[in-house]
Amino acid sequence: MSSIDRLILEFDSALRSVVGGANAHRPIPESDAGGNLGLDAAERKHAAGLMRVNHVGEVCAQALYQSQKLVARNPEIREMLDHSAQEEMDHLAWCETRLQELGSHTSYLNPLWYAGSFAIGLAAGLAGDKWSLGFVAETEKQVENHLESHLEKLPKDDQRSRAIVDQMRIDEIIHGQAAKDAGGVNLPEPVQKIMQVMSKIMTTTAYKI
Repeated sequence: MSSIDRLILEFDSALRSVVGGANAHRPIPESDAGGNLGLDAAERKHAAGLMRVNHVGEVCAQALYQSQKLVARNPEIREMLDHSAQEEMDHLAWCETRLQELGSHTSYLNPLWYAGSFAIGLAAGLAGDKWSLGFVAETEKQVENHLESHLEKLPKDDQRSRAIVDQMRIDEIIHGQAAKDAGGVNLPEPVQKIMQVMSKIMTTTAYKI
């Protein structure tokens, strides 16, 4: 693939991340229950808020992976990041579909989330591959924790959202381990704390807007 073709594909991914229309390569995880079976208005609103947070997380993931791929020194690491980004695009599409089913919308601040995450990912990538991979591993660990908490917070009858979130959680664990196996280092504790604070701001805001 030529550099121009890759640039076009990356731009298309960025655009779909921000404005919607992400394409999934894997089918949406299914459950035995129907889409909104047994959910009242308050439960649908709560589920939509949580799934919007998850969607924003995937918008940020696309920005992080795209920026880190741009400056990765090792072609094998770039390929690994590209593979993870493709699976994260599935997550993006699944969350978008679920939000539509719940009668809700993606975050109105997606351009801001994407731009901020791209800048952070670029900085991590420029620090070197081992730090970039360490950032990926820590990010995926924190996302995994968020998804586990959402499995507890989602309405008990919302099995469709649960199926999506659970598959996302499984994928995030694999992505984080792949980053570690590729040479990612543990980030300093202050950096981890800053990431947690920023994540808290994002999740609180995205739940509502």
